[in-house]
Amino acid sequence: MIGKRKPVHPGEVLNEDVIKPLGLSVTEAASRLGVARKTLSTLLNCRASLSPEMAVRIAKATKTSPESWLYMQAKLDLWMAIRKSPKVKDLKAMAV
Repeated sequence: MIGKRKPVHPGEVLNEDVIKPLGLSVTEAASRLGVARKTLSTLLNCRASLSPEMAVRIAKATKTSPESWLYMQAKLDLWMAIRKSPKVKDLKAMAV
């Protein structure tokens, strides 16, 4: 079930729980992840969704699972879809 509260963007989690505590700059973190600085910056600033490839990179760098990172993104995507699509609640169930 999707709650009323907006889920946290995975970029925000990465920034607040990994990059800042390690004292890394965006440039240094991007280098360690093997991505462009701009790519990481857009993720950290919640302007881009987390891709499966980026989830794998982050998981390897943080010794976590890519599924956990993708789950954060999926929860956010689903929450946004439900909030942006008020007509969804008016749909009728399909009988099978």
